[in-house]
Amino acid sequence: MTAEIYRDAWGIPHLRADDVRELARAQGRVTALDRAWQLEVERHRARGTSAALLGPDSLPWDFFVRRARLDDTARRCFADLEKRDPETADWIRAYVDGVNEGLAGASLPVGAPGRWEPWTPFGIWIGVHILFAGFPAKLWREQVVRHLGPDAVGLFATDGPGTSGSNGWLVGGERSSTGQPIIAGDPHRFIEDPGVYQQIHLSCPEFDVIGLAVPGIPGIAHFGHTGTVAWAITNAMADYQDLYRERLRRTGAGVEALGPDGVWHRAARHTETVEVAGEEPVEIEVIETERGPVIIGGPEGLDDGEGPDGIPVAVSLRYPPRVTGDLGFSALLPLLRARRVADVDRAVGLWAEPVNVVQAADTEGGLLHRVAGRVPVRAEANRVRLVPAWEPGHEWRGWHEMPYGGLADGVAVMANQRGPAAPLGVEFAAPHRADRIAALLAQREHWSPGDMPVIHTDTELASAAPLLDHLAALDGLSPEAARIRKDLLAWDRRMDADSEAAALFAAVRGAVVRRLAEHPAFGALTTAPAYPEVLLPWLALVPRIGFALQHLLSTEELYGIDRPAAVRAAVEDVAARGVGGTWGETHRLAPWRALPDPSYDEPGLSGDHDCVLCTSAVPGLTDLAARGPAARYVWDLAHREHSLWVVPFGASGVPGSPHHRDQLPLWTRGDLVPVETDFDRLEKETDV
Repeated sequence: MTAEIYRDAWGIPHLRADDVRELARAQGRVTALDRAWQLEVERHRARGTSAALLGPDSLPWDFFVRRARLDDTARRCFADLEKRDPETADWIRAYVDGVNEGLAGASLPVGAPGRWEPWTPFGIWIGVHILFAGFPAKLWREQVVRHLGPDAVGLFATDGPGTSGSNGWLVGGERSSTGQPIIAGDPHRFIEDPGVYQQIHLSCPEFDVIGLAVPGIPGIAHFGHTGTVAWAITNAMADYQDLYRERLRRTGAGVEALGPDGVWHRAARHTETVEVAGEEPVEIEVIETERGPVIIGGPEGLDDGEGPDGIPVAVSLRYPPRVTGDLGFSALLPLLRARRVADVDRAVGLWAEPVNVVQAADTEGGLLHRVAGRVPVRAEANRVRLVPAWEPGHEWRGWHEMPYGGLADGVAVMANQRGPAAPLGVEFAAPHRADRIAALLAQREHWSPGDMPVIHTDTELASAAPLLDHLAALDGLSPEAARIRKDLLAWDRRMDADSEAAALFAAVRGAVVRRLAEHPAFGALTTAPAYPEVLLPWLALVPRIGFALQHLLSTEELYGIDRPAAVRAAVEDVAARGVGGTWGETHRLAPWRALPDPSYDEPGLSGDHDCVLCTSAVPGLTDLAARGPAARYVWDLAHREHSLWVVPFGASGVPGSPHHRDQLPLWTRGDLVPVETDFDRLEKETDV
């Protein structure tokens, strides 16, 4: 035996090999067999060449990737890993070899597979996570402060349109029916088809691990179970990327940037050509200062203003992998080899990007709840807004120590709220999901793995309270508006797909958001500056108001806006429009596909942005859910074979495959698939 591929009833790959390197090659190969189109799309997106594959609509992303130097950063990270950790670098090479073997002869809907390089997994990882920390939120805060003042920042502080969260909870042995810990949860991301997580089983003489891999990345970084120890993560909501205003000027030799020492320093500059399918190529200028790559503007500045002395202002991005040449991939092999919580703790101590909250438990009673990643120490102003590159005091001064947390009443809950990571971030998710999970866990003394879907699928919407309070205070409504008011005040506040009251609430909420967005007090925020298109979702006013509505309706005063009048007008709008039907009729799954396919009729969903069942629409804009649980998992430390999982579509990314969408009905209902670990119960597919 060199390596073998087995499949279970759901088409999930189970791989067995003689050694770690052959196992990595098999993982790469099976990923290419199952996800060839997905890998090709991600390879192009990581290199900034997706427009050559998908056409001009992908140009904004390619421009950003080129200007942010993502591909060059990936190359640096791999080169650095080869020097520091040659074993892991060789293991990644083996994975890439397997990908190239699997892609050979693959049939794609557009184009032909390209060749992977050893640094391609690094580029994919950076591309997937570069916006994870939400640095564009600093552009939004800049706008808010400029037009409304610094106090307005807190009003809009909430989980923004580009961030991705997760739920996770750890139940200690004293609170489980088995006497051993349980870890459960669901990562929230933009839902993609094929899915962003790959269920997989990796086995060799050194380890036997099941978990959720990211297609294109070897090993199991985020959610895994080795039999004696299991781990899971959520986004820590840490702030670890900075934006600098740059003063640039052209010289006969190129471009210079003004530094904090008052001296003009030579900036790196070159041009790149971006190919576009069906159109002429486009040339872009790439500039990098001592702070980082310039992602907005250039020596000619922005359309909306200049810096001091009339010198145009551009914006550079400083992000840890560009500074250190390290993504933290040295953690990947130690995670697979982990046997106890202490092993997981040591492994994630090597982690860099993104910054996560990690929970782990082992069969000997070990428990772990900590933050892992790399966050720079710098001035407070860096964390909140753009800072001037030409002023001293904004440099990075080392790295924060990562905090640890603990359990309360035998459980620990993580849902992107302020917790162990609080000292490292600026904005966190509202506490509703975390509070609700804790409340549900408190309702029983003991929990079993099979009980966990009750928590996964909870639809209570605590953030509805401020709007319902405003409704309760209204009188003198038209008969139809009064009926809506009566129905909503009697509503159980659950966003169930079959609920007519939930649909009514969403309609009224959307109308309130639009009314507030149209108010002159926010007029200056309706037009975004001349920033790159890929950053504009963070500056859109309607989503910002929609996600911050609870704050905006409950604050003592809101810039002179008559909020009762806005709510009254919104209810009358809905009454006049005659909304009917259930929440699931409009709140439907809307996954991203590289090539849109109208042949799929996606299901209606329960849940909402602040529910534990976090299926996020954009209030005031659309009821469609582009974000939600990209997987669900339950790790049982008593019996690994009693663990459970599910993904939104299936194990295969090949349309027409019996396993392309076979898990979708279960995922929609909140059901889970049993984890299989016994190779004797699996069907052998091939040797590789």
